[in-house]
Amino acid sequence: MLQIQRIHHVAYRCKDAKETVEWYVKHLNMKFVLAIAEDQVPSTKAPDPYMHVFLDAGQGNVLAFFELPNSPAMGRDPNTPEWVQHIAFKVDSVQTLQETKARLEAAGIEVVGITDHTIFKSIYFFDPNGHRIELAADVGTPDMYEKLDAVKWDMLNEWAQTKRAPRHAAWMHEKEFHALD
Repeated sequence: MLQIQRIHHVAYRCKDAKETVEWYVKHLNMKFVLAIAEDQVPSTKAPDPYMHVFLDAGQGNVLAFFELPNSPAMGRDPNTPEWVQHIAFKVDSVQTLQETKARLEAAGIEVVGITDHTIFKSIYFFDPNGHRIELAADVGTPDMYEKLDAVKWDMLNEWAQTKRAPRHAAWMHEKEFHALD
C-alpha cells in the first residue's frame, strides 16, 4: 500500500536561478544543496535547457526552482488572487517572526502581518520571482486543534454543498476581523 513518507521536493519556476538561490540563502537562511542542469529534459527528452536548483527548507524538506531560458517569461494565473498560491514555512516562535519581519523590511522587502490565525501567526512577503512566501509560528493549544479536528469533515461537506464559508471554526479569525471594527 502506498504510504507517502514526506515531500521529496517542491519545484517552482524562477526568473534567475542565481538570484533566487542568493535571495533564499540571504533572507531565509536556507542552504543551497544541489544544482542540476541539462540541455534536454530527462523525463520527456525535449530539447529544453534548464537549471534546476535545490534549497534546504529544513528537516528533509527541499524547495527547488527551474530557470528555463528558452521559455516565455513567467507569469501567474490571472484568475487566482496573489494571496492564494504560496509557500509556507514553519518557524520556531512569534519572536522569530517579529525579528524576521524587521530584517526583511530593513532590506526593502514589503511584509504583511503579523496575521493572527489563532492556532498560528504569520507574515507574508514575495520572493524575487513573485512567489508569495509565508512564515508561520504555531501558537495553538491541544484543545484548539481538537476542536478543529472535530469539525473538519462537517466543514468540508457543508462547503461542498453550499460553497459558502461554514461557521464551525469562525472563532479562529475573530481577533483579526474584529480588529477592523
